[in-house]
Amino acid sequence: MPELPEVTAYIEAFRPRVVGLKLQRIRIRSPILLRTFDPPVSEAFGRTVEEISRIGKRIVWELSGDLYLAIHLMVTGRFHQKRPGTPLPRRHVNASFDFENASYFLTERGKRKQASLHVLEGREALDALDRGGIEPLTATPEQFARALRGENRTLKRALTDPRILSGIGNAHSDEILHAAGLSPAQLTRNLDDDELARLRVATVENLEVWIARLREEVGEGFPERITAFHPKMAVHGRFGEPCPRCGDPIQRIVYAERETNYCATCQTGGRLLRDRALSRLLNEDWPRTVEELEEGLQRARKEQS
Repeated sequence: MPELPEVTAYIEAFRPRVVGLKLQRIRIRSPILLRTFDPPVSEAFGRTVEEISRIGKRIVWELSGDLYLAIHLMVTGRFHQKRPGTPLPRRHVNASFDFENASYFLTERGKRKQASLHVLEGREALDALDRGGIEPLTATPEQFARALRGENRTLKRALTDPRILSGIGNAHSDEILHAAGLSPAQLTRNLDDDELARLRVATVENLEVWIARLREEVGEGFPERITAFHPKMAVHGRFGEPCPRCGDPIQRIVYAERETNYCATCQTGGRLLRDRALSRLLNEDWPRTVEELEEGLQRARKEQS
């Protein structure tokens, strides 16, 4: 899912390309994309793009006449720049935003169509989409502490809750917690002042590093290759690979369709966090350390063979 750094990359690419231009039309291939009906999407046709901004993980196109397009890419939604008027393919393309000099396809390759487009009239209607989380890059230490300690959540849940922090999701929360050396299962109200300060520094530094990294990768081009698993990430999407800090294998917690990655050595004092999938495999022999995990998996493989 594109998060704050990836959304920023899109915003910085769109601004010089579409601000000041008229949006000629929006061609919608997937009706489920459009989540509003009043005003109709045709109200956006012919209006000038005045600014591109962000609310949480949504990209906001601010149009003349106090009209707004709020786009949430969800898990697999991506933008692609095409020649003006390029015909819409039958698969994967939800919509095209057409300008005189280019068309921008909104694609979604997952089986479930989750991306959304809201057409909104007035700033008040737009602000209603804001879940209320603080902006992690501009929040003061006091605001950060108050937001994190407001409710007793696991750090993983707190970092990804848009009511607490704005713009952070599954991928960057893994990276932030690894950089801070904190367990994803630690509770927010158990954080001491040093841990909280470490978490804030890791949050700001991680987001700033990834914004700069994506900015360098994209250059003057358009961000065509925004991915959920970047090869330069330390832990996210790297289950079983060596931790770049200590060399021990990256672990995971699988819940529903989400996977949390962490290093047991660097973040949990060597203790493994219980994973539902592995629990079914290892039954009551749930390991306490990385070494016990390897031994348990070897036994399980022998019993199944």
